[in-house]
Amino acid sequence: MVMPSQTPLSPDAGSDGVLSTTLPARVVSAPVVPTAELTSTPKRRSFTAKYKLRILDETDHAADTGGVSAILRREGLYSSALTDWRRARAAGTLGALQPRHRGPKKSPNNPLQAELSKANREVAALRRRLDQAEAIIAIQKKVAALLDEMEQTQECGGKS
Repeated sequence: MVMPSQTPLSPDAGSDGVLSTTLPARVVSAPVVPTAELTSTPKRRSFTAKYKLRILDETDHAADTGGVSAILRREGLYSSALTDWRRARAAGTLGALQPRHRGPKKSPNNPLQAELSKANREVAALRRRLDQAEAIIAIQKKVAALLDEMEQTQECGGKS
């Protein structure tokens, strides 16, 4: 018997605890390909309505004791999923058995959204044109005022 504080002797060790050199030591390497349980990014399973209905049929026809739990173990399912699927089936909609997407729901497309964005682009283009026109008018007013001043200085300068 080996006590917890003692190290167990290997089957190749002699009575004195020294390894014999007749048998080579085996080295067991780790598996090269990781199993599905060891994936770096877990992925949520989703089941089709056809699969759910098949499992519900199997569990409904499981007569022997432990038959339902055997099916759940085989498929890797929880009893709560089975309960949810039965409720959805009782609601009478096959669509209720379809997998639902998690996360925020997309808002429905507004038919007026395209028209609104087009109108906003037109307004922005018209504002740019208005700003250019106002700048041109302001320059024309300054030029007209300068020409008036020049004309007045020439009239004043020509009378003397």
